[in-house]
Amino acid sequence: MRYLLSILGLLFVIGGLTATKFSQISKLMGFGAAMKAAGPPPETVATGTVQKQSWSEGIEAIATVVAARGVTISNDAPGIVTRLLFDSGATVKRGQVLVELDSGVERAQLASLRAKSELAVASLARSRALFESGTIAKATLDADEAAYKGLIADGQALSAQIARKVIKAPFSGKLGLRAVNLGQYLGPGTAIVELESSMSLFVDFTVPQAKVSELALQMPIVAFAQGSVEPVAKGAITAIEPALDSINRNIKVRASVDDSGSKLHPGMFLKVQVTTPAHKDVIAVPATSVVHAPYGDSVFCVELAKTALPTDPPRNVARQKFVKVGESRGDFVSILDGISAGENVVVLGAFKLRNGVPVVINNDVRLDPQLSPHPENR
Repeated sequence: MRYLLSILGLLFVIGGLTATKFSQISKLMGFGAAMKAAGPPPETVATGTVQKQSWSEGIEAIATVVAARGVTISNDAPGIVTRLLFDSGATVKRGQVLVELDSGVERAQLASLRAKSELAVASLARSRALFESGTIAKATLDADEAAYKGLIADGQALSAQIARKVIKAPFSGKLGLRAVNLGQYLGPGTAIVELESSMSLFVDFTVPQAKVSELALQMPIVAFAQGSVEPVAKGAITAIEPALDSINRNIKVRASVDDSGSKLHPGMFLKVQVTTPAHKDVIAVPATSVVHAPYGDSVFCVELAKTALPTDPPRNVARQKFVKVGESRGDFVSILDGISAGENVVVLGAFKLRNGVPVVINNDVRLDPQLSPHPENR
C-alpha cells in the first residue's frame, strides 16, 4: 500500500509538471501567432514632402587660377652676377632692375670707342674744313665720315651688349623664389625668378560636351575656394576654345575675375559655378531618400494601411516605389518618373525598410537639404 501511494504521488507530480509546461508552450505559441498576425514591429523614420523645384541650368566645374601675365625671368647674355637687387616674394614695378651681370670688359671697350670717337670727330671736322678750301679730295672726307659712323655703330652695339646684362622686370607683379646667388655664373637662358602679374587673373576650367551649347561669352561666374562658404571672386567668361579635347570630349573655358581682395593666387584650386539664363522645373527629393539597388532605384512613401475592422487604429506603412533618377543638384536628386509632387517620402531610415513594413514617423531630427551646400571644412 505504501508503494502504491508513492507511485500515485509521483504520477501526480509528473502530471502537474506536464500540464504546466503545456500551458506555457501554448501561451508561447499563441504569442507567436499573435505576433505573426500583427506583423513586424514598426520602424522609426523621418519623412519629407516631394517638392517641385525650379533649377537654373547652371554649370559647375573645377577651375585653376591663372595669372593674366606670368613669365620666368632669365638672362639673355652669359655672365657672372655682380648685383642682386630683389628679394624673394617682393613686389616690383615694370622696368625695375633685378639683376646685373659683370660687364666690365664691355664697358672698357665702350670707353675706348668713345675716345676713338672723339678723335674721329676732330678728324672729320678738320677734313671738312680742308675739303671746303680744296686742299683734300672728296674721297678723304668720305673715308673720315665712314670711320666716324663705324665707331658710333660699334659704340651702340656695345651699349646694347651692356644693356643685355642688366635684367629688368618686364611688367609689374610679384616675384617668386630667387634661384640665383651673387657671384654665380649664368649661362644664357638660366631661370632667375618667376614673375606673376597681380593686376588681373583668369580662371580656367573645362565643361563637358553636353553643356557646350549652354555656354556664351560674358556669362557670369562665381568662384569658391575649398572649404569656403562665401564666394572668393566673381567674373565673366571671356574666351571659349573653338575645339573640344578629342580624348575627354571637354572644352576649355577661361573667365576673367576681379581679385580686388587679393584672395587668389596663380595655381589655386577653385570651384566655379556658371550661371545660365535657362531654368527647368523638376520633381526633387533629398538624396538620402533614394535606395540604390542592382535591380533599380526606389523610394519609400508613407501611406495609411487599410485596417481589418473600422475600430482598429490607423497605422502608417512604407510603400516602395521604383523611380527613374535624373540629375543631382547639391543635396537633392531629380526624379524623372515614379512619384509626384506632394507625396510623403522617407528621408531618413529608408535603408532599413521593405515594402509594407509599418513605420513610426519621428521628425525631431530634420534634414536641411540645400541646392548649393557649403559644409564647414573640419
